[in-house]
Amino acid sequence: MKLKKKGHLDEAFDKFTSASELDPRNVTYVTAREFVRQELALRALRQGNQAMEKHNEIVAMGDFQRALEYDPSNDYAMQRLRDSMPESEQEAQQIRVVEQSLPVELQPNPKHQDFHFRGDSRALLTEVARAYGITAEFDDSVKNLHVHYDIQNVNFATAMEAANDVTKTFWIALSPKQILLLTDTVENHRNFDRMGLRTFYLPDLNDQELTEMMNSLRVLLNLRFISLNKAQSAIVIRAELPVLDAADKLIRSLTTGRPEVLLDIRVFAVATSFARTLGTALPTQFTMFNISPALLGGLGQSASNLINQLISSGGINQANSTAVSALLAQLSNSSTSSILTTPFVIFGGGLTLFGLNAGGQGVTPTGSLNTSDIRDLEHVTLRASHNDPATLKIGERYPIINATFAPIYNESSIASVIGNSSYIAPFPSFTFEDLGLNLKTTPLVNGDGSVSMKFELQMRSLGTTTNNGIPIINNREYSGNITVKDGESSVITGMIDMNDTLGINGYPYLGQIPGLGYLATTHSKNVTQDELLVVVTPHILRAAEHASFAVELPPNH
Repeated sequence: MKLKKKGHLDEAFDKFTSASELDPRNVTYVTAREFVRQELALRALRQGNQAMEKHNEIVAMGDFQRALEYDPSNDYAMQRLRDSMPESEQEAQQIRVVEQSLPVELQPNPKHQDFHFRGDSRALLTEVARAYGITAEFDDSVKNLHVHYDIQNVNFATAMEAANDVTKTFWIALSPKQILLLTDTVENHRNFDRMGLRTFYLPDLNDQELTEMMNSLRVLLNLRFISLNKAQSAIVIRAELPVLDAADKLIRSLTTGRPEVLLDIRVFAVATSFARTLGTALPTQFTMFNISPALLGGLGQSASNLINQLISSGGINQANSTAVSALLAQLSNSSTSSILTTPFVIFGGGLTLFGLNAGGQGVTPTGSLNTSDIRDLEHVTLRASHNDPATLKIGERYPIINATFAPIYNESSIASVIGNSSYIAPFPSFTFEDLGLNLKTTPLVNGDGSVSMKFELQMRSLGTTTNNGIPIINNREYSGNITVKDGESSVITGMIDMNDTLGINGYPYLGQIPGLGYLATTHSKNVTQDELLVVVTPHILRAAEHASFAVELPPNH
């Protein structure tokens, strides 16, 4: 403990380990060792994350490996160790293009040309195309216009773009050396723009997610030809090539995988109890009775000793001893017990002869001490996706009988099966109740690196009492929302239950006399304390990608 207070956790861990090995049943040693183990593992993880931020993967690998040595079951340390290793050549399963149509690529001469033209629009387009080795074909929608065209030292793309602007036309490639020129209208773009076909295979999406993806693409990109193949988990798109490129980038950005969080949950439970009883138990109940021949009828075979006691004390005269002997002879076969068989004190005489006893209770000194200390730690690691609820149940399912069945009337057939012991009662009706730890959480990974979590925690156990034969179930529940940073521990719920009881048993007021408290009364003290603490630490395994992209869509989009 001194080493731990000074911050020498490694040396303290070795000492706690040695202590727990020497005394394995000592809960205090084992608990102290596990707490220091977790502190060492968290410190190594923190140093590894700092090294990763500085792009020092070699140092980070050593820190994560050291964290695994302290806590081999830490999944987060294992994941971070894998992240620090060099990327393997194994290709992860990602979105794949399994079918697409290839565009026709025009191949003009790369040299630059000068143009000085006055005349017909069709002649201009023919001359510009011929200058770069391209044959121009015209659609009927192209009209002859008188244009002026002057440009110098330009390539095919620049020259044709300027010519299209002057003549209000656009072109599409028919072959590597041939183009078709059309009037620049929305209808002509829809009918003649070069369109491609791509099939996107998305095996990680279910039917609902595929439908949502298709509807989003249709609205965002104004797609007219898009279909869904649920059997193959594929989306087929037919559109202009720039639109297909935009759809490709959009699908890739949306299917990189949801952010994932590893929730490190620890439930600490400490229960202590103290019970002490000290003092002297004196008899508190007495029985007073009248001694007469009628009462002697219940004495039985042991009455002779009591009669002799009464004669010696003067309670019975010697003259009537003969009558008493005759009475004893009549009761010789009686086995009835009597209060006179216990020690008693007599007083009075004749008809007023009375007896007083304490029912067999005497003076009993009492001293007892009972104490217990229970420490429990439950460590749960839960992996969950962004905005997807994750549920964890640890415990048992306890059956509770709701109803049993039995015949309400008797007849010959029922009597016969009951008589020969062949009657089989119907199976009772029952329900199962989940006992143990039930945890449901929905994490949300925020853009600033924090994690918002919605918790529904329930701890149920079987009570010690019943109600009409139905067991009572102890229940503790927590429901709430919290937001913490990545790797930050937070207490989500805590509870302390204390019960202190002090009792005194003895004669009234006698136990309050100074010096006679523990000699005349019994003092009992019971103290119980239960503490419960739930700590959660989120670790972001995969964050959302924020890479932006831009594409140039056709004019009709």
